[in-house]
Amino acid sequence: MIGPNVTLATPMHPLLPEERNIRMREDGSFYNLEYAKPITIKDNCWLASNVVVCGGVTIGEGCVIGAGSVVTKDITPYSLAVGNPCRVIRKITEKDHMPDGIEKN
Repeated sequence: MIGPNVTLATPMHPLLPEERNIRMREDGSFYNLEYAKPITIKDNCWLASNVVVCGGVTIGEGCVIGAGSVVTKDITPYSLAVGNPCRVIRKITEKDHMPDGIEKN
């Protein structure tokens, strides 16, 4: 589940100014060194409102990411993670799951 205003921020660019300069190809066309890194969000994750996920990150299966978090590093499966930068605060266990057939109101 992905909440409102979640941002998946894949564009990246080099930190060194000389690497960010626009370059000319042999054919006369221009390019720069901006690129995108993939984001992987595994199954059964919940990203709450206003989460930002940066490029190059994998969010493991069954994770919950708290509202307003900025995910800059991989999150291990079945983790509850929050903050800026986002950090795992605990693992999600079977005790956190609702029994089959019971709905939470």
